[in-house]
Amino acid sequence: MNKNGKTLVLGASENPDRYSNRAINQLRVHGYDVVAIGHKIGKVADVEIGIKSIDIPNLDTVTLYLNPTNQKPYYDYIKSLKPRRVIFNPGTENEELERILAQTGVNTMEACTLVLLSTGQY
Repeated sequence: MNKNGKTLVLGASENPDRYSNRAINQLRVHGYDVVAIGHKIGKVADVEIGIKSIDIPNLDTVTLYLNPTNQKPYYDYIKSLKPRRVIFNPGTENEELERILAQTGVNTMEACTLVLLSTGQY
């Protein structure tokens, strides 16, 4: 299953009550390849959650589930991945990071990954 490159879920959690968990499940249901990085090693559906920043070839999208303070250590990492877009899910909005990414040509959007998937706009 591969639809236009991979999606990185940054802030992934094994907790089924977390939106990052729901997003991983729905991305897989919709046929997307998913890479997940979180605070703890784990697994959601068939996706392993790692804790280290890794190179991700063919990365299309980063979908954020970290608050702005917790995003700071990932600024350079996200830029280095050169994604086509970064989705700031509700509660992750960050003008500073959006401005940095825009300067490097990365599209940003404040949206909900789950809504985008359910409405066919992902």
